[in-house]
Formats: sequence, structure tokens, C-alpha cells
Amino acid sequence: MSDEQEYVLGTDEDELRRLGFQHQVWAEPTARLWEAARFAPGQRLLDLGCGPGYATADLAQLVGEHGGVVAVDVSRRFLASLEQLIAARRLHNVRWLEQDATRLDLPAGTLHGAFARWVLCFTPDPAAVVGGVYRALAPGARFAVLDYANYEALSMAPPSAAIDRVIEATGRSVRQAGGDFGVGRLLPRLMIDAGFEIESVQPIVRVARPGDALWEWPATFFANYLPTLRSLGLITETERDAFLDVWRARSADPAAYLVTPTIVGVVGVKR
Repeated sequence: MSDEQEYVLGTDEDELRRLGFQHQVWAEPTARLWEAARFAPGQRLLDLGCGPGYATADLAQLVGEHGGVVAVDVSRRFLASLEQLIAARRLHNVRWLEQDATRLDLPAGTLHGAFARWVLCFTPDPAAVVGGVYRALAPGARFAVLDYANYEALSMAPPSAAIDRVIEATGRSVRQAGGDFGVGRLLPRLMIDAGFEIESVQPIVRVARPGDALWEWPATFFANYLPTLRSLGLITETERDAFLDVWRARSADPAAYLVTPTIVGVVGVKR
């Protein structure tokens, strides 16, 4: 199976650029989650579903030369990009593994922490992912997850049926591929069932206005994903064009704003 088939959003150059931009836009909430998980220098951490490695590189700098990061992803193309990134930054404390997140094969009880961002929402078996992470962590280690609790809460003001239609189709496309853009609502129970104790659950909802970097976050996503929705038959050409017309209009409207999907940051500790 190719990377393009493994990933709903693909792994091409456009997606690599989008992920780099996304990492920058969400760097601050991510850093707050790492602080809540007590990630620190000298630790050995797992970056699960690392993609092209933007978070991996930051974690490697956080843990320093006496720590290390194990980066796991199923995409060879993403891992090749990760190799280039860590070489460019001269990071010598990163080890990467090509593995499916639902079938982790890591030494038991060896990691001081684990991180997953927008990974569980795309997997058909999030319980298996959480269980695999639990086995790999040492007692007292923490699993920090940032993921969607309600993707379809993404909303535009002034409201637009054309925007809402594409948001609904996006959620449906992920469900058809076996994922769940509401997995954040299941996370605490999944963690408890695996053996974790929940330390914190923090909602993350942000507001963007035209011209903000955050405004461009969904814009870059839909620029890449509208052709996929069309090819899947989940939207028509007319619906695609209506979405683009409204988005352009809102982007020039000083009264417009958007509310991001509801996201949660969950931290569980292995006792």
C-alpha cells in the first residue's frame, strides 16, 4: 500500500508544506501540552505518527544531547523528510522507525513520555494505539495527545451553508476511511481502559480573523483537500466552487472570523 493510500490527506509536497505551516501555527498550544506532560531534558520520548518530523526536531532540542526521541510513522516518504530535517539541524538524538501506530513494536517500559498530535483521529483502532504506547512507557511516564474532539464545530462568521457543506463532507471522508474527527471525546476512557490515570484534559478553541496566520491554517488544508473530496464524490463541482467563492469573500471581509474545531489536549500518566 502506498503512502498516498495510507494517509487520507496524502504525503505529497503540498502536504509537506501544509504540515510545516500547521506546526508553526500550533506550536504554542503544543508546547503548553508538553509542559503539562513534564517533558524535560534528559528524557527519552516517543513522537508517534511523527510525519515529516517538525515536532520531532523540537522534541529533540527539548530533551537535549542526554535525551533522545524515537520517531514512528508508517510513511516512508515522511520518514525520508524527517531524515533530511534532522540532518539539516544536526540532531544526533533521534531514531526513526517505520511502524503502524496500531501495531507498535517498542521495548516495554523504556520511554519517559510519548506525544501524538492529530494521529488517533486517523486510525481505525485508537484503543490499540493507546495500549501500545502504555506498554512502551515506564511507570510515571506521560502520554500527551492533541486531537479533535469535534471537527465539525469549525464555523465561519458570517455563516455560510457552502462552508458548512464542505466541513461536513470532510468529516464524512475521514469516517469512511476508518477515522474519527471526534476521537478526543473518547480519549480519557481509552486511556483509563489501557491503564493510564488522567492528569489533565484541556479544551483548545481559537478564533482567527482574515489576515491572521491561523486563518490560513484551514485555507491551506482545503486548498489541498477539495480535489480529494471531489474525487470521492462527497462534494460536487458546484459545491466546491461555492466554497471557494465564499472563502474569498470572507477573506476580504473585516467582519469575518472563524472558530477552529474543538480540540483537546489530554495527558495521562502510567502508574
